[in-house]
Amino acid sequence: EVKLVESGGGSVQAGGSLRLSCTASGFTFGDSDMAWYRKAPGNRCELVSRRSGDGSSSYSDSVKGRFTISRDNARNTLYLQLNSLTSEDTATYYCQYSVEDNLGRRDYRGQGTQVTVSS
Repeated sequence: EVKLVESGGGSVQAGGSLRLSCTASGFTFGDSDMAWYRKAPGNRCELVSRRSGDGSSSYSDSVKGRFTISRDNARNTLYLQLNSLTSEDTATYYCQYSVEDNLGRRDYRGQGTQVTVSS
């Protein structure tokens, strides 16, 4: 069973930092494409950053230069370092694992971790 557990969210002031973690189980983490999404009330779910199994990373324009995605394959953990936070970063952040095979595409997400930034 695929399981993703996010942690590390909290309340910070603008300009502050947080480090989110996502611990994964139930699949081969090291080879997998992983991503962070976020959802703010009234907004659509937004792809924040992606980290592929081959080590390449990408970021949305809204977080580029402020957020850093990384992974520790030995610990089956995905991270997202959030720096220079603004109120617009307030959202629930989700870790996602995506797999595509002969059964089609499936996306798995954890329960999310809340980030609240006060100005």
